[in-house]
Amino acid sequence: MSEKEWPLWEVFIRSKQGLDHKHCGSLHAPDAKMAIQMARDVYTRRSEGVSIWVVPSAAIAASDPDERESFVEPMADKIYRHPTFYELPDDLEHM
Repeated sequence: MSEKEWPLWEVFIRSKQGLDHKHCGSLHAPDAKMAIQMARDVYTRRSEGVSIWVVPSAAIAASDPDERESFVEPMADKIYRHPTFYELPDDLEHM
């Protein structure tokens, strides 16, 4: 298998315990084990990551940005998702 035939992998790194994994890039690798090793070499050179996820790009399903309105519009009629009509106590902080 040549490098041109290697599948594309998306790389996610968690920088510290308790934080979310963040997408940091893509790379080509023959399998998941090699993708993790390559991601470690490329994206965590300064030991900034505690966890690495690799996902085959072909396994990711995404919405079309041009169809954004079809995802956003149905939410506008659900007023309970936007609690703007609640009165908050004066002593409540950080809301």
